[in-house]
Amino acid sequence: MPMNQIDPGHNAVRNTLRIVGPVIALIGLVFMIVGLANFSLSLGGFGPLPLFWCVFVGIPLLFVGFVLSSYGYMGKVMRYTAEEMAPAGKDTFNYLAEGTREGIKTVAGAIGQGLREGGLGGAQTMVRCHKCNALAPAEAKFCGQCGQSLGKTIPCLNCRELNDPDARFCDNCGHAFG
Repeated sequence: MPMNQIDPGHNAVRNTLRIVGPVIALIGLVFMIVGLANFSLSLGGFGPLPLFWCVFVGIPLLFVGFVLSSYGYMGKVMRYTAEEMAPAGKDTFNYLAEGTREGIKTVAGAIGQGLREGGLGGAQTMVRCHKCNALAPAEAKFCGQCGQSLGKTIPCLNCRELNDPDARFCDNCGHAFG
């Protein structure tokens, strides 16, 4: 089943939760009212509390009813929340993007200028390793990160491995060149 489709039994479960949850919560509420009424009626006389146990049955029933109801209505609540939050999130993002545009341009310009001037502390020309994409001095024969020969420049059409310019076969898969 594709990820964007709801399970066919989902609607039945949701509708059941929307009915059973409030019913259980209502039963729990009735038990609590009966138990508390019994307690309050017997306060003055310090007599027996024959129905006070209803409070201890009502509290868990009320809790279970609220939990089942919350699961039954969770989709509606989340959709409402998303509809309320999306415009505010969009406005916040646009505000931040507009407010930082000049700063980003300044930082990007400084980075570009630093790269044009030779990077970190000198006018050394750097090259990228074709295998791991790390920077290495142009006069280096091997990459300092992965050890790949920096002279290999012919990519294999079959596996994309880089090979020596005079290679007749790929070092990795054996595919014949030209």
